[in-house]
Amino acid sequence: MQEVYINRLAKYLPNDPIPNSDIEEVLGYINGKPSRAKTIVLRNNGIKSRHYAFKEGKSTHNNAELTALAVKQLFPDGPVDTDLLTCGTTFPDQILPSHAAMTLGLLDTHPTEIYSPSGACCSSIQGLKHAFLSIKCGDAHNAVATGSEKLSNMMDAPKFDGEFDRTDAIDQNGYIAFEKDFLRYMLSDGAAAAYLSDQANTEGISLRIDWIDMTSYSNELETCMYAGSDKDEHGNVVSWKDMDAREWRAQSVFAVKQDTRLLGQFIVAKGVGFLEDIIAKRGLDLSSYQHFLPHLSSNFFRQEIHKGLAIKGLAIPDEIWFTNLDRVGNVGSASPFLMLEEIFHSDKLKKGDKILMMIPESARFIYAYIQLTVV
Repeated sequence: MQEVYINRLAKYLPNDPIPNSDIEEVLGYINGKPSRAKTIVLRNNGIKSRHYAFKEGKSTHNNAELTALAVKQLFPDGPVDTDLLTCGTTFPDQILPSHAAMTLGLLDTHPTEIYSPSGACCSSIQGLKHAFLSIKCGDAHNAVATGSEKLSNMMDAPKFDGEFDRTDAIDQNGYIAFEKDFLRYMLSDGAAAAYLSDQANTEGISLRIDWIDMTSYSNELETCMYAGSDKDEHGNVVSWKDMDAREWRAQSVFAVKQDTRLLGQFIVAKGVGFLEDIIAKRGLDLSSYQHFLPHLSSNFFRQEIHKGLAIKGLAIPDEIWFTNLDRVGNVGSASPFLMLEEIFHSDKLKKGDKILMMIPESARFIYAYIQLTVV
């Protein structure tokens, strides 16, 4: 079995950073009025700026274009050359063809195997694992794995029905900020890409992928985050295909929504429980890590994760946490790669360091943990 290394990382963040004060200037005002909830949501999530591929009510890039621009930056000296391209995203530009097919169509390259995992934040990690295993077993010598999101054109004001502004409830329960239109102040656009190889870099550093562990609790938990559907009184998801066009708008069917009751009850508890399973399976010592990269959809979860770990007698010191949520926002499936890209190009890593990544996905409770070693 081959060792597998991440040798290059790149990103593409569209347009100028958007500060908190300008969010509604870009995305529009629901019912023509400023949101009273925005200040509370932003205070909790800790995001200071984000990027939108959206200006004056129109897209400046689609999802495939964002992804292709990130991939091209992995190959600054020539055309894209890879055995395999995996492209994870929450919302591709179309139902068919696949997101990876549309991305490949924008690249100057040869015919290439593609893989388009579906899902939310963990979709890019599903693609990364496919690339990792393909190289590890010798089926490919190298691969490119990407994560990307284009959410801004799903968050402009006309996509929402202007439901009641629940500022008092949000102030008392931070989880409510993850419902429907409140997600507008958390989600953003961008793409990141990683180049994997069976050979480490001869100069500088590489990140050896030691393992990627993933699991889903969909067998026991109902849907938490969803779009293109709605939930009935029994918790069953009803597809947009089983609704008429009037219902699509009246129920904001294509907006991203979360069941905050489920989010608060399970998102941290199940993630910590899965980490316990991995510790037992792999004999891990959390004190052996020099860097911890958690994908946080909001800074609200930082303390929640600390609490969850403490309950189980586990601890990950604050000083080894690394996130860039405040600078790029929550970019869904791109966020894990955006964190990795930033720390890779910093002066924080030295050979021999071990990195633990944590990627939760609330859609139906999928979790991924990754161990990397700097070589």
